[in-house]
Formats: sequence, C-alpha cells, structure tokens
Amino acid sequence: METAFIESPLGITKIVGDENGIAVISILSEGVITVKIPKNLKECVSQLQEYFKGQRHHFDFKLNPQGTDFQQKVWHELLNIPFGKTISYLDLSKKLGDVKAIRAVASANGRNPLWIVVPCHRVIGTDGSLTGYAGGLWRKKWLLEHENPSAQQSLF
Repeated sequence: METAFIESPLGITKIVGDENGIAVISILSEGVITVKIPKNLKECVSQLQEYFKGQRHHFDFKLNPQGTDFQQKVWHELLNIPFGKTISYLDLSKKLGDVKAIRAVASANGRNPLWIVVPCHRVIGTDGSLTGYAGGLWRKKWLLEHENPSAQQSLF
C-alpha cells in the first residue's frame, strides 16, 4: 500500500491505496504534505482537488475499501446518494431493507474508510440535524454547504 498526504480546506487528507484501488481516504488535523504522489494515487488526488475546487461532483477511480459484508453493503448504498442531496439514517436503513437495522447502518456509516468519495456526510438525522460524523460536525456542515450552498434538499 502507498500513502500520500494532501492539503484540503478541511485539513490534511490521507490517501492509501495500490493497484487494486483506494482503500482509505481520511482527514487529519495535521501532517506533512507528500511532495511526490505515488502513481497509483494520482487520479484520486486529482479528483479530490477538483472536488474541493467545485469542479467535480462524482468520483470514478477504483475503490477498494476493507470491511464486513454488511459494511460494504451500506457503503455501496451511500454511493447512490446524489451530489448535493441528503438522506436520513432511517431512510438509508429502509433502502437497505431493514428499518430496525438503523443503529447498525449508522455504525457502518461511521466506519466508512473513504471520506467524501463514499458520501457518509450526506446522511443526516430524521429531523434534519447533522448527527454523528467521524471527521467532526463542522466538517460535515462544510461539505454539505460546499455541495449545495443554497439549501439542503432531502431525497424524501
């Protein structure tokens, strides 16, 4: 696995991956910026930079997150949330076929290893509140406003 650290408006972004795809994208408060980006990470770096400049709404590099089958199922469903839209944890649980699994869905959402690209920040409380975000609620708010500065629109 190769690693790179890049600057973003929200802190230092750590990217880990190899020829099989990107396994981890996370946010750090501090770190040393990578001078030479490894070949297998260049496309991811480029697309993230475009996202932060407001020039990209969809990512198309190869993903390789590691997790349980259930976590993979949740992360896959997160990829269906359109740019600039939000969905509640309850509605996400319904889409996955089990309204009673809301806590497990929220837990898998919180363990998402691919910050921004698998858009766990687009999942909000049923009442519209910005509940739970591993990167901090201020970052979640920033991301949602970046994607839809005029108003948050719910899928439902």
